Amino acid sequence: MPRPLDPANKRQQIIDTAYELFSRSGYHATGTDRIIAEANVAKMTMYRNFSTKDALIVEVLNYRAAHFDARLDRLAEGASTPREKIDTIFDWYERWFMSIDFHGCLFAHALAEFGEPGHPVFDAVAEHKNSLKDRLLRILGPAMNEDQAISASDAIFMLLEGATLMAQMGQGPKAIRHARQAASSILGIADG
Repeated sequence: MPRPLDPANKRQQIIDTAYELFSRSGYHATGTDRIIAEANVAKMTMYRNFSTKDALIVEVLNYRAAHFDARLDRLAEGASTPREKIDTIFDWYERWFMSIDFHGCLFAHALAEFGEPGHPVFDAVAEHKNSLKDRLLRILGPAMNEDQAISASDAIFMLLEGATLMAQMGQGPKAIRHARQAASSILGIADG
């Protein structure tokens, strides 16, 4: 007889299941009953861990953001220059675009479905996206003056966001290639 999962594992099982379902089907289209059934947990377990579906969505987004940040941190450890660190971010995006589980940006999808400022889901999306912009600024800040770093980090952020949308439209290799070229130009101008 299989041992029951401990509460922490059940919580994570709900998050993992919800992440997969939200990625494939969207937030509004994925009901809590489906999450409960596919996670194979009791309804009481679901609501003991997440009082509302919005609370679950925020937790899924926070989990994904933490995973993303940790991965970029590990990749940056092998890079020494700002340009190399930016390259590692593009490398991550390229691998993501080519992965079998790429369904577009979970955060952009959330923003499309919960676009009202002040909504907890909107706030979780904004926090993650601002965190990426801040990461880019921290990378570029030591290599250029403040105005250049702000402008370059914003532009590179927009390139990554645009490339993600194009990848979702089936143009991943072209999108990442062009985004890299544009970022290289931006960094070249800032270097000059």
